[in-house]
Amino acid sequence: MSPLSLILFILVLLSPSYSVSGKKRSHHDSPTPASDLVRTSCVHANYPNLCLRTLSTYSGPARTPRDLAQAAVNVSLARASRISKFLTRTARGSFGSKRQRAALGDCVEQISDSVEDLSKTLSELQHLRWETFRWQMSNAQTWVSAALTNEDTCLEGFKELQVKMKTDVKRKITNVARVTSNALYMINRLDETRGS
Repeated sequence: MSPLSLILFILVLLSPSYSVSGKKRSHHDSPTPASDLVRTSCVHANYPNLCLRTLSTYSGPARTPRDLAQAAVNVSLARASRISKFLTRTARGSFGSKRQRAALGDCVEQISDSVEDLSKTLSELQHLRWETFRWQMSNAQTWVSAALTNEDTCLEGFKELQVKMKTDVKRKITNVARVTSNALYMINRLDETRGS
């Protein structure tokens, strides 16, 4: 093979229309469709059915692990914000003992902290840079872990509440904690794929 032929052959292999194997890419070789990515990503999440249900109906982009991590945090943030407003409204009512009101007040503060932690996480994921990727991922993992801890602590504080309120609040916060757990899983998965 002449040097010129060799150079042309190498250029063809490096062309964007060819894969690493040298076979021409078809439209079917494009990135995994969003539904496939969601399904394969959710299968090992802590709450796979919830993961699949929340991310497959997510309205934003979900074509890469980074998209999925952002989507998962977005879902968690939206639900934490809703429960935060619900708890704040509930805390304004006069009910129960002083101890019950204190538990609710603590929970309002903890869920508010969760919302703040998830907001910081989302911002970090939206501004990932290659040179600071590990540091940013560490921040995201720390903040989502803190949000999850706050949600769990809130649940623990409700042991003394009236049965009806305890059941309602527990159901809402458990749901938030589960989507937050799935968000942490997606962030850890993104870390393993180095931000694809």
